[in-house]
Amino acid sequence: MDQIIRIGMDTSKRFFQLHGVDAAERVVLRRKLSRDQMLTFFRKLPPTLVVMEACGASHHWGRVLGAIGHDARLIAPQLAKPYVKRNKHDPADAEALCEAGARPHMRFVPVKTAEQQADLMLASTRARLIREHVRLANTIRGHAAEYGLVAPTGPGRIPDLLARIAKDETVPLLARELFAQFGEDYARLQAQITAIDARLLAWQKENPIARRLEAIPGIGPVSASLLVMKVPDPRAFRSGRDFAAWLGLTPKNHSTAGRQRLGVITRAGDESLRSLLVVGATSVVNQTMRRTARRPIAWLVALLTRKPAKLAAVALANRMARIAWKLMTSDEAYDPVRLHRLPAAA
Repeated sequence: MDQIIRIGMDTSKRFFQLHGVDAAERVVLRRKLSRDQMLTFFRKLPPTLVVMEACGASHHWGRVLGAIGHDARLIAPQLAKPYVKRNKHDPADAEALCEAGARPHMRFVPVKTAEQQADLMLASTRARLIREHVRLANTIRGHAAEYGLVAPTGPGRIPDLLARIAKDETVPLLARELFAQFGEDYARLQAQITAIDARLLAWQKENPIARRLEAIPGIGPVSASLLVMKVPDPRAFRSGRDFAAWLGLTPKNHSTAGRQRLGVITRAGDESLRSLLVVGATSVVNQTMRRTARRPIAWLVALLTRKPAKLAAVALANRMARIAWKLMTSDEAYDPVRLHRLPAAA
């Protein structure tokens, strides 16, 4: 077999499709391996570039292949998709990854360490518990409304609603027993969220970058922690604008024939990070509009006189992302004076 210089590998739970080329870009390898055959094959192969689609399992294989001397690189699915020639199947996907890996300006996803993935497990577990908590609260409210019982909005109102239901004898006994079960589940989820929030806060306090990020208006301990966890290599972005674009906080560009047309934000990238930044920015905007902010941001005040609050919140989230990138790529601390000196956003 000719010397293989690059392999595109389409991964799955049990089978792995390989597509390899030599220095002349001739196809010299098309092979399907089982999970048990993977390491045996790559241990016999001289060190080469192995390109995979970025996913949870690919980080594991990136670490394994890197440990035995190969150069494992991950490509975001949307960047490899244009190289699929026609129909989608495993051999075509492997060929597309091999081709995409040869592009000189291709962007690769850094392989995460096991510790970094453990940190992300903490964040994803918190998100799952919150989803279950909200879903159960909505279930309780929905069933309670069937008996004419309602409560003000907010998670803190659910225990009072359950207490009222338990005392209301007009509610059938079976329903009250089920509401009691809901109450136990709700309390259990609340205790789990409190415990995992404490672990996340402890993680944030131990991380120097996350501590610096918390000083940015609109970014709290959770947002600061997730920024550090989900962006292990911020220097992979050339600028803060590139980082904001990766988060989907820059407008879509529909320009043609010399005419510039900018639309709504792209909403690309990580949805949870983007939503946290927008929610934090919305809080700052609301404080500014109510004139309760300790130190109003001059350009934000000016922007709110010309633009709707939601647009201003997204503009502020964009600047928060750029500031966060600067703090993550340097040893600088947040300087509120510099933000107040920024010109008004368009």
